[in-house]
Amino acid sequence: MAKVLDTDALRGELAGLDGDWTGDSTAIIRTAELPGFPEAIAVVDRVAVVAEELDHHPDIDIRWRTLTFRCATHSEGGVTERDIELARRIDEIIGAAT
Repeated sequence: MAKVLDTDALRGELAGLDGDWTGDSTAIIRTAELPGFPEAIAVVDRVAVVAEELDHHPDIDIRWRTLTFRCATHSEGGVTERDIELARRIDEIIGAAT
């Protein structure tokens, strides 16, 4: 079982991420704009592979070339280290695509 991060721990973890993540103990969110729709879908495809590897899946909103990722551990009712790890991996994928 993963433990929900408290406010101070979450603040520290968010500061350590490369992307512009925001949120609170219920979920963390990042929006990224890619050069075009095909590039955005390629990022989603790569995130899907990582999510399967981690057995932890983000909510993803696709609006043309803009992607919004929302990470939370639903079974625990908030943000855990699993979400931070997934956010790090999402940051890597977006960084490689832009």
